[in-house]
Amino acid sequence: MNTISKIITWKRNILTSLAVLLVLIVLDFYGVYTNKFYFLKADNYIFPVLASVHLLYLYVVWFKISEGELPDPKMRNIEYVLYVIMIVYVFKIYDSAQILGSVKHYEEHVIPMTFKPVATLTLVLYSILPILTIYTFWLRKRYVGVYNFENYNDNLNIWQ
Repeated sequence: MNTISKIITWKRNILTSLAVLLVLIVLDFYGVYTNKFYFLKADNYIFPVLASVHLLYLYVVWFKISEGELPDPKMRNIEYVLYVIMIVYVFKIYDSAQILGSVKHYEEHVIPMTFKPVATLTLVLYSILPILTIYTFWLRKRYVGVYNFENYNDNLNIWQ
């Protein structure tokens, strides 16, 4: 794992996660069957709302690593919420694979030329996102520390 952490540093991981999340937020509004963006569908706003928690976690990890701070209960709570959001990421992988595989059912219909490239890109990005997220958890544990709040008050020195 040390070799991987030399290649994919914590900054690269966070910036890559940020880029993947932003592209997926845009692609969430895109209809691959119709080649149009849909901003008035309420379903399209579920992923961006959940991604905002992920973006907040990335900011907290960046701040904690760059400032050399210890983990706190708020960071732990955000990470625990992100564990639940990972279930949604797995569902989105399944959903994207279903959409990409459904092209056989619509052969007699007019499908845009952008269907396969955009659907494939969406599937690849949704597949990369959980890997980057789990790697971020590992980096948090390595650089920020484990969540040990039993002696948290003993380790604080307000005079530093």
